[in-house]
Amino acid sequence: MTSGPLGGAPDLAYVLPLRRWDSPADGELADYLRWLVDAGVEVIVVDGSAPELFAAHRRAWPTSVRHVPVDADLTGRYGKVNGVITGLRRAGRDRVVVADDDVRWDRPGLDRMAALLGCADLVCPQNHFDPLPWHARWDSGRSLCNRAAGIDPPGTLGVRRAVVLAAGGYDGDTLFENLELIRTVQAVGGRAVSAPDLFVRRLPPTSRHFWSQRVRQAYDDLALVPRLVAEMALLPLALTSLWRRRPRVLALGALGAMVAAEVGRRRGGGRAVFPPTSSLFAPLWLAERAVCIWAALWLRVTRGGVPYAGTVLTTAANSPRRLRRRLAGQRTAGFPDAGLAPATAAVRPG
Repeated sequence: MTSGPLGGAPDLAYVLPLRRWDSPADGELADYLRWLVDAGVEVIVVDGSAPELFAAHRRAWPTSVRHVPVDADLTGRYGKVNGVITGLRRAGRDRVVVADDDVRWDRPGLDRMAALLGCADLVCPQNHFDPLPWHARWDSGRSLCNRAAGIDPPGTLGVRRAVVLAAGGYDGDTLFENLELIRTVQAVGGRAVSAPDLFVRRLPPTSRHFWSQRVRQAYDDLALVPRLVAEMALLPLALTSLWRRRPRVLALGALGAMVAAEVGRRRGGGRAVFPPTSSLFAPLWLAERAVCIWAALWLRVTRGGVPYAGTVLTTAANSPRRLRRRLAGQRTAGFPDAGLAPATAAVRPG
């Protein structure tokens, strides 16, 4: 995970928004933070945990890690966004990696991200699970289908601090916060790029947490209307095929999902991190999404949105048009300096 020669330190800050509910972060995260500091990265952990857990983290982590609470003026209902904006405010470097606490960068990846942020305002790398229990392979089927269709929204991004802060941050009441950040950067004239061959390791969740995310992940697609419509059609199509005793339609659908996933696996060198068995799980993910998208819509109608941390989040992400109207007076001049142009495509979320 963290191998590679140190050399010159990458010109990066690293913002990790964190909130633990009942137990402090483990020693493995402390070792990772220590490695980041030793690599010359400016590390800022924005901790929204309870006071006793906050104190335990401060004792466990290196003193060179900037360990701060969330800024009191940030009141978004999705705490991660509050943490990211707090960290960006504190960062002393303009090129910033934002990452969840289960993301594990290595040194070549950090170096490449620093280079890409020399000519872009936001960079989407590609997450992959390691190790790969069964539920991680299942979720990898989702990632591969996303790669085939465009980009797979990761749990980590690279951003230019100045551009995000010039936009006034981004909406902290949205569930699909990374899509909201991408759209916000684009709305103020920033350049967002995708790096499907920049692979960043992610630790798999527990199987219990995996199941708890199914409907919540489906709710994200309410922000992607063409995708939402396609997913809504899956369950009626499957039920109609069963009713009319046409199993061939279901078999062709499963085969199509595996073919699409394999296309995603072969894109951008994905075979290096996604084993062939990941493509075989794509039909399971497609069947899951066919059911969960309707459960997500049911929550939207009956409860107004998805329950989260004692509140309900209604908006998956704001539309690009709405963000352009809201941020019309805050457009930037794009990236502030030139660097090596990456061989990546512009991100087109949705």
